[in-house]
Amino acid sequence: MRRARTGISAMPAWGALEAHRRVWSRLTLREIFRDDPGRAERMTLEVGDLFVDWSKNLVTDETMHGLVRLAEAAGLRERIAAMLRGDVVNATEGRAALHTALRAPEGETIVVDGRDVVRDVHEVLDRMSAFADAVRSEAWRGATGEPIRAVVNVGIGGSDLGPAMAYEALKDFSDRSRIVRFVSNVDATDVWEATHDLDPATTLFVVSSKTFTTLETLTNARTARAWLVDALGEEAVARHFVAVSTNADAVSAFGIDPANMFGFWDWVGGRYSVDSAIGLALMLAIGPERFRAFLGGFRLIDDHLRDAPLERNLPVLLGLLWTWYGTFLGADTHAVIPYAQHLERFPAYLQQLDMESLGKSVDQDGAPVPFQTGAVVWGTPGTNGQHAYFQLLHQGTKLVPVDLIGVARPSHDVGEHHDLLVANLLAQAEALAFGRTATEVAEDGVPPPQVPHRTFPGDHPTTTILATELTPSVLGQLIALYEHKVFTQAALWDVDPFDQWGVELGKTLAGRIAPELTADPPPALEHDASTVALIRRYRRLRGREV
Repeated sequence: MRRARTGISAMPAWGALEAHRRVWSRLTLREIFRDDPGRAERMTLEVGDLFVDWSKNLVTDETMHGLVRLAEAAGLRERIAAMLRGDVVNATEGRAALHTALRAPEGETIVVDGRDVVRDVHEVLDRMSAFADAVRSEAWRGATGEPIRAVVNVGIGGSDLGPAMAYEALKDFSDRSRIVRFVSNVDATDVWEATHDLDPATTLFVVSSKTFTTLETLTNARTARAWLVDALGEEAVARHFVAVSTNADAVSAFGIDPANMFGFWDWVGGRYSVDSAIGLALMLAIGPERFRAFLGGFRLIDDHLRDAPLERNLPVLLGLLWTWYGTFLGADTHAVIPYAQHLERFPAYLQQLDMESLGKSVDQDGAPVPFQTGAVVWGTPGTNGQHAYFQLLHQGTKLVPVDLIGVARPSHDVGEHHDLLVANLLAQAEALAFGRTATEVAEDGVPPPQVPHRTFPGDHPTTTILATELTPSVLGQLIALYEHKVFTQAALWDVDPFDQWGVELGKTLAGRIAPELTADPPPALEHDASTVALIRRYRRLRGREV
């Protein structure tokens, strides 16, 4: 049954876009570029170190004007201002969402609950910097007096995906003499692989958990602690563990000196926290100065979001484009393909940012949303993907908008590698947009039976993001660009992009099932028949009574 139209979907701007969609279905990118070659210049925007070309999208000027009118009807400008000044925009948890304060310049004032949060941010940032300098200069040493040669970040979700992605992206700016690893999976293989070849005397663990109660993180942290204590004794914990948390009692009980606890705040969501103390492992790798340049990249896009008109506001435009595809054209997925090996983990990072923020089926008042919201985000580095799933992108039946991300100046300029890499990026965007007609294929002498199989329909939309080079600032710009793209979509759909209640149920049930797997004698099981049978099968395989 089709849901009733409510909220923004009942507004004239929405109806106008639905009418426009029916007209658009009769157009092709070949025709549009033929009739309007100027769009190639008009539908581009340069902000900071990012140049973005969205001309190969399935939109016209009328489409974009209609989407901007929809954003105005949704009160997007007012919602942006509310977020930036620290209003309660996380409605279900009654909180601000002030990740933008994490990169606010010193001296700026943002007051939340009577406190200047910018001052608090810089106090923590200064403490992080002092600690990172001490470790990097070897002033901070382990329990045996040896310098730290390995850093292991223990976290999960936003406490892992962000710093792990950023470390990989900025590896060329890191101190390569120091090992940096990340543990998140409660599978013991993860923590074993991260520690088995390290020397406890030269290893530092950063345990990242706001509450210091996260099951997966604390399980891994206790295993790491036992590994260290077995080698160096209990007294070594304080020199080899630091915490990113706000729970001083739990941190102290673990054996970490609260002086070595770096806090962050309720108004920082996990998936928006890489530029908070959650980025401590990254700062240890690249140093405080480069970490501050990273923050500066975020700030550049924050300022653009605040100041630019909606029709020339880059994250807003990207959010409007996905709204067009997902809500009006029925696309289910969004591919992000970085043509930069160091951005290998960027799509995985965006999965949490986008899917945890926008995977919502009720609006902020709790009413069912009458249209499709979030996308399935996926992708791997080019050119690898071209030899895997690009077949579906070119000749499959799915509508998949694609973001192609490249850099002009590579980290390692070797022979013709980078020119060939960028040639592939540009060629894929061209091929996806314009395809190859049956006539063109036949004119190349292809045998008639093969012509249908070697014809490419085109009209597959791409947005090309070209950066100068992959620096700490550019990475900050890219992350902030997608953060605010997500916020734009949430504002249009009137969903809360800052809560994540959907992750709670499975965690709660896991807490119930875990003791049932090991209890002796076997417990009475009160689950569905399938779950009961699986628990019993697992116990048998582990040699336990059922």
